[in-house]
Amino acid sequence: MAHSAGRSWVSEPDTSDSLKSFGAVVKVFRERAGFTQHALAEEVQYSHPMISSIEQGRRLPPPDFVEKAEEALNAFGVLRAAAQHVGRQPGLATWFREWARLEKEAVNLCTYECRLVPGLLQTETYARAVFDNSLPPLEDSQLESQVTARAERQRLLDELPNSAFSFIIEEAVLMRRLGGVAVTREQLEHLLERGRLRNVEIQIVPATAQEHACLHGPVRLLETPYHRWLGYSEGQENGRLISDQKEVSVLQMRYAKMRSQALSHSESMSLLQRMRGAL
Repeated sequence: MAHSAGRSWVSEPDTSDSLKSFGAVVKVFRERAGFTQHALAEEVQYSHPMISSIEQGRRLPPPDFVEKAEEALNAFGVLRAAAQHVGRQPGLATWFREWARLEKEAVNLCTYECRLVPGLLQTETYARAVFDNSLPPLEDSQLESQVTARAERQRLLDELPNSAFSFIIEEAVLMRRLGGVAVTREQLEHLLERGRLRNVEIQIVPATAQEHACLHGPVRLLETPYHRWLGYSEGQENGRLISDQKEVSVLQMRYAKMRSQALSHSESMSLLQRMRGAL
C-alpha cells in the first residue's frame, strides 16, 4: 500500500475509545426505541453477537449497519455523525482511514504499485526509510506512530487467511534501493517470505515490459463481505474512496490486464531471488 499511512499525522482518540463511545450511543437509542439486542439484530439483519460486540465497542460497525440502525431507531442522524469518528487511528492520514477500515473485512484485496513497496508488504526498516523521506519532516513521535500503524495493518495477511491478497509491483520499485542495500535485501527476503502464504500472490512487472495497462498510476481494489467492489485513488495530499460501479469497473479492467502483463507469481519469486542474490 502506498505511503498514505505516512502523511498528515495528527493526534486523535484511541480506536477502542471511539468504538466504545459509538457502542454506547447505539445502546442508548436502542433502549429508547424499546428494542432488545435480539430485536434490533432481526430489524437490521445482523446477528445478535454482532449487535452485542458493537455495543461493547469490540467491533467496527459496517456502513450499512449504521444506515439500517439509524433508520430503525429513528436516531435523528446521531448514529451517522458518531460513526464518522469511529476507528480513527493515529498514524493514518485522514483520507485513508475509511479504506484501512474496509481492508479489515475485505475478502479480496488487489494492489498495483509503481512508487514504492505496498504498505502491507513493507519491512519495518523499509517503512522507516519511507517516513524518513517525508516532507515536511516528521517528528520522532510522528514517525513512530506511523510505523506502528503500518505494522498493525500488516497483521491482515495472517489474520484473514481466507481472504485473497494480490499485489503487482514494478521491478523499478525494488531496484531503487530505498534506505540502502541492507534495507533492500531485507525487503526482498520479506517479499519472498510473504509470497509463501497461500492467500498472497505477488507479481512483478519487468522493467523491460513493452505493454502496460496501469499507466494512469496505482490501483487499489477490494471486495467487501457483501461482494461489492470498491476502489481507492490517492494523490499527493488527498485520497478518495471510489464507490461508483462504472469507475470501479474501469479499475478492475485495468488491474485484470495488468495481471496478464506482469510475471506470474512463481516467475516473480524467481526474479526476487535473483535480485536478492545480486545484492
